[in-house]
Amino acid sequence: MARMFQRPENALKRANEFIEVGKKDQALVTLYEVFKNKKFTYSFSESVLEPIMFKYLDLCVELKKSHIAKEGLFQYRNVFQTVNVGSLENVIRGYLKSAEERTEAARELSQQAVVDIDDLDNITTPESILLSAVSGEDAQDRSERTHLAPWVKFLWESYGQCLELLKINVHVEPLYHDIARMAFSFCLNYGRKAEFRKLCEKLRKHLEDIGKSSPTNLSNVNLTRPDTQQFNLDTRLIQLDYAAQMELWQEAFKITEDIHNLMMISKKLPNPKTMANYYQKLAMVFWKAGYYLFHAAALFKLFQLSKEMKKNLTPEELQRMACRVLLAVLAIPLPSSHPEFCRFIETEKSPLEKAQRLATLLSLPQAPTRISLIKDIVRANIVSLASQPLQELYELLEVEFSPLDLCSRVHHITSTLTEDSQYIAPLHEVTLVRLIKQVSQVYQTVKFTRLIELSHFGSPFQLERLLVDCVRHNDMQVIIDHRAGCVHFGKDLSDSREDKPDGPTLQSMPSDQIRSQLISMSQVLTSAIQIINPDVLQASREERHEKLVKYYLANARKEHLSILNRHKIIEERKMYVEKMNLQREEADQRKAEERNRRLALAEKERLEKEQKERERKRKENEMRQQQDQILKDKMAAISQKSYGQKMLKKLDEEDLSKLDPDKIAMREQEELIKERKDFQQRLKTQEKKVDYYERAKRVEEIPLLQKAIEEKKIEHRDYWEQKEKERIKALTEERKFFVEQHERLGRMAADKEAFLASLRSKRYAAFQEQLKEYEKRLEEERKKRLQERKEQRKKERMELYEKRMIEEEKRRQEEEEAKRKEEELRKKREEEKLAAKLKAEKDEEYRKRKEALDKKAELQRQREEEAERKREELLKQAEMDRMRRPGDGPRQDPPPKQVYRPPQRKTGPPEPARPEPRENRPEPPAPGKENKDVKISSEKWVPSFRRGKTEGASNGGPRN
Repeated sequence: MARMFQRPENALKRANEFIEVGKKDQALVTLYEVFKNKKFTYSFSESVLEPIMFKYLDLCVELKKSHIAKEGLFQYRNVFQTVNVGSLENVIRGYLKSAEERTEAARELSQQAVVDIDDLDNITTPESILLSAVSGEDAQDRSERTHLAPWVKFLWESYGQCLELLKINVHVEPLYHDIARMAFSFCLNYGRKAEFRKLCEKLRKHLEDIGKSSPTNLSNVNLTRPDTQQFNLDTRLIQLDYAAQMELWQEAFKITEDIHNLMMISKKLPNPKTMANYYQKLAMVFWKAGYYLFHAAALFKLFQLSKEMKKNLTPEELQRMACRVLLAVLAIPLPSSHPEFCRFIETEKSPLEKAQRLATLLSLPQAPTRISLIKDIVRANIVSLASQPLQELYELLEVEFSPLDLCSRVHHITSTLTEDSQYIAPLHEVTLVRLIKQVSQVYQTVKFTRLIELSHFGSPFQLERLLVDCVRHNDMQVIIDHRAGCVHFGKDLSDSREDKPDGPTLQSMPSDQIRSQLISMSQVLTSAIQIINPDVLQASREERHEKLVKYYLANARKEHLSILNRHKIIEERKMYVEKMNLQREEADQRKAEERNRRLALAEKERLEKEQKERERKRKENEMRQQQDQILKDKMAAISQKSYGQKMLKKLDEEDLSKLDPDKIAMREQEELIKERKDFQQRLKTQEKKVDYYERAKRVEEIPLLQKAIEEKKIEHRDYWEQKEKERIKALTEERKFFVEQHERLGRMAADKEAFLASLRSKRYAAFQEQLKEYEKRLEEERKKRLQERKEQRKKERMELYEKRMIEEEKRRQEEEEAKRKEEELRKKREEEKLAAKLKAEKDEEYRKRKEALDKKAELQRQREEEAERKREELLKQAEMDRMRRPGDGPRQDPPPKQVYRPPQRKTGPPEPARPEPRENRPEPPAPGKENKDVKISSEKWVPSFRRGKTEGASNGGPRN
């Protein structure tokens, strides 16, 4: 029916008519047809479509049809996401506000604070149906659940749909983040932990989609924009806060990783306030996870950031932050002296990998340690900034050696801690470990009761557990003798392990002394030899020095030449390797680009196929659900009627599952016809029976009715006569009373007229006086108001004149500013054109000069080659003439000509060696003499791809 309308206004009017008669589903379909027709949506403005959209969304909320609302919002977003973002924002905010109000109203009506359903996406499960069947809940509980749960599910689906619609559009980016924060608040208010996890995964997936989107499209969200980065950081920090409030610490840790990744994407660091909030939240997550070391590192980073960036930091705030950092560092458990034992434990990730991952969140190059953090806080002067009791605590745990009163003094200090009471338990455990290590350096055997007395606040079980942990980590050698009630400390003297002292140390253990005994003896013997005979060592040193000098002088030139030759070879090899690497990288890059292109095309086709398949399955499911719902509604409607109940009694569950709506309608029609025939038969039988009975009654009652009518006539006549006599008597008495009153009042008529005349004259005189006074005041008020109106008009004319003058001046200034900007733009364009022209001329001039120089160089090379060729021919001819002359001895072959070829710097194919200039060319050697320089040059290494050409040229062979 809705397709018959040609304008949206008519559709809205028709929908209102449907709503008035209670057909809200039909009204929703009517409005939905408007947004399905793209001709309507793109040809009308927001002033026409916005009221229709509000009405459409109100109906979707009232009927709890979120999927239909999503389709309408999708069409509205496509129309106004770039034209009028404000209208789209108003529509979405109004939709969510309406859903929140309805959900809150349902929550107030229900006695439940939250919905006791594990997953809102799947409310009705087989387990819940069985539980409801066997549970003892009453009808009130079930009605409250069925009333509140659908609204909570609808609100959750609305948040998810709006986030999906707005995830990659830059124009609605603030609205996207506002909706995400509203969804966080929903999860907290209704205690939806499962939905909060899904929301976190959805936001993480949206961030990945943003990274995969095309950056060339200006309407897409770009993560390189500072505004986008700040929006995402603020949203993740708020998300981290909600995760902490809901105690979802695993999700909180994932959120911190997301925040760190966003910071890595940004080219510059976020503002100090954001970083401080990040470090504060990260420290809380580390504390809840039990990573006390990284908790302290995060607080230290926060302290450094606050001290550097916050200018107005008061001494009280500085002391409070220093106290917290110092407590966090001191509360770090003492690390194992032998972490190599961790490698024997098979875990998914090694402790070093986990520590490096956590250090990355703090932007640290490597994982911190307890010792490094203590050094850092001492260097940052945090110990001196802390309060006096905490300074004493630092001295007790890290500097002083006092096992007898260590625990009592620490307990006295920790009992005064009120704000940072969370650190008391870790501090006590660290103190007990310190106590055990210090006692092991003083006593070899100690009573367990004495150890408990020294611990002051430790229980026997806790002490025994710490002793076992020390042995398990191979930090100490402890034997607990339960029979004697004592503890034995000691070390195996054959233990060759070297321990680094951690904390206050009084003396070395026996194994340390045994291990270092040989080293100490060697040092003492060496010092004794130097004292007894110092000249022997000095003479050996001088002799060794002279040998080194002679060796250096003998081989200096040769080593120098070999170093130079090696340097040249290395350079040529590097150039060759660089060339090959460059070619290989280019080939790999081309292959990778082609592979990525094929993968992207295949992925796109796969996604399109999956989208089509999902759409097909969704439509099939919707159609199946609609058919099932129609069947259920039909069966429910039939079961309310008598003939339907009879029909259902004849069919079992298997027959009902096989029937379709047409067969059910056919069975219903048959039962209805049969029921109607039976009813008509019963009506005919009953009609005959009633007819006979009524006829007999009428025959019997006719004489009785006639007798009763006669008796009624007599009673009515007597009653009328009695009432008539009473009426006549009352009228006679009334007339007599009125006559007497008329005579009595007639005697007072003259006095009445005289009184009324005097009263009228007095009132008329008073009226005339008041009238004169009123006219006088009226005249004065008229003059006063005329004067005020005159002054008011003058003032208004003056203000209007001044306003016009100001507007005129402002318009003139704007015109001058526009002219100035236009002139500047024109000059800038002319300068750009001139610069481009000059650049083109310079490029052309450079090209011409380069061509001329290249031609000149080519001519010079050809001339040099020709001169070299002629010179070689002349030398050959002269040598042959000399050898032909008689008496010059036996004939000798000329020595091979040595040609110096400089290393090739180009990456292309090698060129033939050019002849050297005449002044640098070596003279041919005389017969029978050696030319050392030529010999040295012939020993130079030549690359393999040049060796053939060089040997051919030197032996007089053909040149390539």
